[in-house]
Amino acid sequence: MKSSFNDIFSRNELFWGKDKQKLLAGKHIAVYGLGGVGGFCVEALARAGVGELTIIDFDKISSTNINRQTIALHSTVGKNKADVWRARLSDINPDIKINVIDDFYTVDMKLPENIDFVADAIDTMRSKIALLEACIKHNIPVISSMGAGNRLDPTQLYICDIKDIKNKNAPFVSNIIYQLKKRGIETGITVVASTEKPFCQEKISCDEKIHTKSGEEILFTKITPASTPFVASCAGIFMAYYIVKELITEDE
Repeated sequence: MKSSFNDIFSRNELFWGKDKQKLLAGKHIAVYGLGGVGGFCVEALARAGVGELTIIDFDKISSTNINRQTIALHSTVGKNKADVWRARLSDINPDIKINVIDDFYTVDMKLPENIDFVADAIDTMRSKIALLEACIKHNIPVISSMGAGNRLDPTQLYICDIKDIKNKNAPFVSNIIYQLKKRGIETGITVVASTEKPFCQEKISCDEKIHTKSGEEILFTKITPASTPFVASCAGIFMAYYIVKELITEDE
């Protein structure tokens, strides 16, 4: 039995009302990266009633994702993350419009048209910096995940402008801030960050080669962080919350 739109989102409407629910149905959000952070973010956006989602990820589900990613099950290992997410989001809301970009984000990739917000859950530094720079250049609101890996305690997460990050000494965060500053960007990017000191039992890295759909060959060193079931999921929920809050209060 197919549920009606009103049934699906009736509990949302009890909080923010029918008019805001209709507003969300007309919004388009792009979510870059569908791992632990991006997956929880995109699902929460769908359950909030956002009407159109563009999801971007090149990766396949692996067994190492099972500890923290919603779509990672023994039955889905080896499948494309973006395709599995398309099916899951459509099952949540059959009326949702899903645009899939099954590719690795590079500086040459254009942003989707008519997007109202970007959620950045990319964990590759070069691509993350390129996306944030593109959002600033095109004046598109963005919220970025800054450091969910190598952490255990979700209560130390917080939302702020990038200029107000409290712990700038974490290498991933400090490098992003440094590279953005070189490009003249020091503020205007909302982030989910953590006060927790990163920790990992063992540093694991390897060289990775990716071929984009355009034929470009990307070479980079992939560092595998420790990842618990707790922090990435909460960071994704924080991002979705912030986006929805901004959308339903933009005219107030």
